Amino acid sequence: MTTYDLVLARGRVIDPETGLDAVRDVGVTGTTVRAVSPEPLDGTVRLDATGLVVCPGFIDLHSHTMDVAGHRLQALDGVTTVLELEAGAYPAADAYRRAAAEGRPLNYGFSTSWAIVRMAVTLGLPLGGAIEEFMAHIGRDAWQRPAEPQVVDRIVGLLERDLAGGALGIGVPVGYAPHVDPAEYLAVAALAARAGLPTYTHARELVEQDPATLVDGAEEIVRAAAETGAHMHYCHVNSTSVRHVDRVLGLVDRVRAEGGRVTTEAYPYGAGMTGVGAAFLAPELLHRRGLTPHSLGVLGRPGRVADEAELRALRADSPGSSVFVHLLDEDDPAQFDHIRRALLFPDTAVATDAAPLLWRSGAGDPLAWPLAPDAVTHPRTAGTYGRTLRRLVREDGVLSLQEAVRRCTLVPADVVGSGVPAMRRKGRVQPGCDADLVAFDADRVSDRATYQDTALPTTGFAHVVVSGEFVVRDGEIVTTAFPGRPVRAS
Repeated sequence: MTTYDLVLARGRVIDPETGLDAVRDVGVTGTTVRAVSPEPLDGTVRLDATGLVVCPGFIDLHSHTMDVAGHRLQALDGVTTVLELEAGAYPAADAYRRAAAEGRPLNYGFSTSWAIVRMAVTLGLPLGGAIEEFMAHIGRDAWQRPAEPQVVDRIVGLLERDLAGGALGIGVPVGYAPHVDPAEYLAVAALAARAGLPTYTHARELVEQDPATLVDGAEEIVRAAAETGAHMHYCHVNSTSVRHVDRVLGLVDRVRAEGGRVTTEAYPYGAGMTGVGAAFLAPELLHRRGLTPHSLGVLGRPGRVADEAELRALRADSPGSSVFVHLLDEDDPAQFDHIRRALLFPDTAVATDAAPLLWRSGAGDPLAWPLAPDAVTHPRTAGTYGRTLRRLVREDGVLSLQEAVRRCTLVPADVVGSGVPAMRRKGRVQPGCDADLVAFDADRVSDRATYQDTALPTTGFAHVVVSGEFVVRDGEIVTTAFPGRPVRAS
């Protein structure tokens, strides 16, 4: 009899690709699943998973929390792979090197960043950075303007070089630069098509929000798919579409029917988060989304922004400060229904848009666990997957458990996997696939993070295994575990 390194025994195994949903033993040797068996398997470590769901680890397409502390918080929400794809990094190789040198609990990966490159070229900044640099310059007008053709050519050339180094696609948060010529966006999409990799877009304003927009944000994405043949991924379609989600999803549905590749993601919260200096948070523009200054709350501070004067001062003094943007009241059934429809749209991936952890003291240690009490973030960082399982599966019954697992695992794996062969070994529980696995109690799993206590970990995830190694065991973080591996396009 073969003896495996690890056996998760007698759990309810869900494999979303084959449709398996039955009691099985899962045998792991090294970093790979080697057996999924109806008969008991022998293991050096044999862990009884009776009563638990055993499934692929969740894959977060849209996480901005890429340090150890953020990884651990997301691990307790069932995540085994975190990918920074909307904002990205430039050069991506530097972000990969830094993560590898420091060690990470979860698998990680990066797109190349159109925004970082554009900021560097148009603002005369050093060429390089990630989400921190993006947030630092988010409110500067000069990077948001149209560029001359030779400047666009330089931007595209720099992105092309980074794609050749293994970046997972192109992050294009064009919604933060609303005056960029749509022709530049098409040029970036054409580059992605040539590389066989997706773009990950934070959409421009919808025409309902800004009748004078250069192009409707949803139309821009689907047109690029049709004209260039690129795989266009629509980031957090819930928060950019808000009350217009039916029109946007109808447009996506039509372009899919015509052969265009447009994929979507959503999260189950009514508040977004971004830098207070974002163009669309200018006080004179808030009405486009039905907002007022009081719709915003500064991360780490109690209460909301008081008035227009305070908002203008924040934008002038600290444009990169993270703010909650309360778009919809998720406790109002009619308003939450907009979010629900985004999540239930065919093949929508669940993704968090996880925010970087900050410490009110300003001196947090990302290696310390448990998190210090002054650590703050958006509750979606800690609770997106627990909330999906609690609310959409257990309470509302609008998703089956099997379908919810698929949208957290196989769907995101396939979004990235069209141009990244390594992702075809993730999101599945099959012999030969990566041993990235979670075991959770479907009757108990639940988010705990709120807008007041933002970093409370999800409960109910008993075990989280990354590359065959426990990152969470018996509901507790294994603080010595750093098995995360890079996910690259080559």
